Amino acid sequence: MTTVQLPNGWAPRSYQRKLWSYLENGGTRAVEIAHRRWGKDDVGLHWAAVDAMQNVGGIWHMLPEAAQARKAIWDAVNPHTGKRRIEEAFPKEIIDTKRESDMFIRFINGSTWQVVGSDNFNSLVGSPPRGIVFSEYALANPAAWSYMRPILKENGGWALFITTPRGNNHAKKLLQAAQDNPAWFAEVSSIRDTKALNDEQLNEELQEYIAENGADVGRALFRQEYEASFDAAIIGAYYVGEIDFAIQQKRVGQVPWDPALPVRTYWDLGLDDATAIWFAQEVGKEIRLIEYAEWTQTPLTKIAGEVMGRPYSYSDHILPHDVRVREMTTGRSREEVLRSLLGRLSVAPMLGVEDGINAVRTLFSRFWIDEKQCAKGLEALRNYRKKWDEKRKTFENHPHHDWSSHGSDALRMLGVSYREKLQANVRDPYAMTKRRSSGWAA
Repeated sequence: MTTVQLPNGWAPRSYQRKLWSYLENGGTRAVEIAHRRWGKDDVGLHWAAVDAMQNVGGIWHMLPEAAQARKAIWDAVNPHTGKRRIEEAFPKEIIDTKRESDMFIRFINGSTWQVVGSDNFNSLVGSPPRGIVFSEYALANPAAWSYMRPILKENGGWALFITTPRGNNHAKKLLQAAQDNPAWFAEVSSIRDTKALNDEQLNEELQEYIAENGADVGRALFRQEYEASFDAAIIGAYYVGEIDFAIQQKRVGQVPWDPALPVRTYWDLGLDDATAIWFAQEVGKEIRLIEYAEWTQTPLTKIAGEVMGRPYSYSDHILPHDVRVREMTTGRSREEVLRSLLGRLSVAPMLGVEDGINAVRTLFSRFWIDEKQCAKGLEALRNYRKKWDEKRKTFENHPHHDWSSHGSDALRMLGVSYREKLQANVRDPYAMTKRRSSGWAA
């Protein structure tokens, strides 16, 4: 039998030792907000190797998206050694089987390790993990932690959150909660703290960011990536400015449901993805967003049942145009199915995605948003952003599709519906008066 020392030929850097010591001493909840090149994934990989040999169980290394996991972790090569990072962390002596297809390793003691995405965690089969590394958590679906938290609590498992900041989003909230909880480890590591690069190297990095992205975006990226700053907004985010302004105007807070008013819902339909719904009430020019709900891999019949089980009196349900697509197995469209379950139903006008986003932006000054009931929806809106073309170093003219798309697309149904209604009023300026008239007093 060959004896292997773990970590295998690796030792934590000076600025990584505080986190490593916490984990070695039995810590189970850690948040590390750290700059680029800090070595976040290296710590996660080597800790997974140590823990897998000490405790039999499953470990996940979770990236925001499954599609990026292979390149970022499974196939990633250490430029200093030319070896795959997983081969450095997991020497062949401790590996029983390795499956390239689903990025899975079984160790000789029965423990397992797998690379997954926060966008597919609930579709994985097998035993739930006892340890999870949430890599780049600021870009991950926060629902993954909400889903896994009770499982890890029940089995005494651990969670390590490693990320650079991405604006004032769920990662910052998690950090603040961790800082207030003595059982958690919480640390923010700026390049100024670690001194991993000297001033000359930092200036070179800053100038490269500016040359590639322009002065404003370049500096914001540098602050985000190297200074671990939460103040820099998510680059390319569509609605961050509008949300922050709504907060300043105190239009985000407690917005109670008014039983005297009807509720209208706005949907984004998912098959493999999530189905998202905003619940809204209208008072004059105000649009009150009183609730947001999301379902993953749930039959439409169950979703419709839960919607109709709420105490609201509905005026209408607005759905995207793909609701009219017919199922091959039944020959019925989802519109027909939902109409039989929901009653009144309308299909939102077809409008280009960018035009729909602009329609939402135009309406944002009318929004009053319940901070608690719409928390997941607000998080989606904060993270909804343009797709970045890494080769051309520029944003594309369409959104990046991830977990934040569902809630944002559902709100877009509200935007395009209102745009059509407002345009109709412009064409017929007496339309609202005609609909509201009821005798001379009206």
